[in-house]
Amino acid sequence: MRVVSLVPSATETLLAWGVTPVGVTRFCDCPGVPAVGGTKDPDPVAVAALEPDLVVVCDEENRREDAETLAGAGLRLHVVRIRAVADVEAELGALAAAVGVGAPAPSLPPAAPEVVLRAFVPIWRRPWMTLSDDTYGASVLRHVGIADIFGDAPERYPQVSLADAAARRPDVVLAPSEPYPFGERHRAELEQVGPVVAVDGRDLFWWGARTGAALRRLAGLAAPVRRR
Repeated sequence: MRVVSLVPSATETLLAWGVTPVGVTRFCDCPGVPAVGGTKDPDPVAVAALEPDLVVVCDEENRREDAETLAGAGLRLHVVRIRAVADVEAELGALAAAVGVGAPAPSLPPAAPEVVLRAFVPIWRRPWMTLSDDTYGASVLRHVGIADIFGDAPERYPQVSLADAAARRPDVVLAPSEPYPFGERHRAELEQVGPVVAVDGRDLFWWGARTGAALRRLAGLAAPVRRR
């Protein structure tokens, strides 16, 4: 099957299953495969030129208007809809069926029985943005016993200030490598809020073949903070 994937986490999962897409986004880790734009700005002409049997899109990462354009060009779409760790197994099964492969069920660790840490998770800077509970990233953290201090926000990705975050007295700041590339140069700034732990953003925000290992890595990263 000729598959174009406009979802980086789906691309990673397809590769783990032995399915190499014929087209991907520039954010996908798939060397040697043509890029057809980004997740928010795919080139529909380039996608169609690859003559795919299936185009994988996601209601979270891709724009509705781009999906409608691709569907209007007669291309078959598979739409991923995922909001929580609990959705992973069903969405993996649906994707596997769509591309015609048998995929193993994900091996996920059991959910933590209680909250052991409260975290601030910045996802953008200028303006500062974070997560609410209605996001996959927050669900991942809950699964390993970490509560999001802005989980009660009415917006899924609220704008906040570091002063707001500090006032909520989190145990830790989890600084992901994406979508904003937080690094050592931001540590002093974030330490105004709490102790900083660097996190692979893919473990927080990418779902699929990596989910089980991602959950275990995140639980392990948080363990030293729990012992303080």
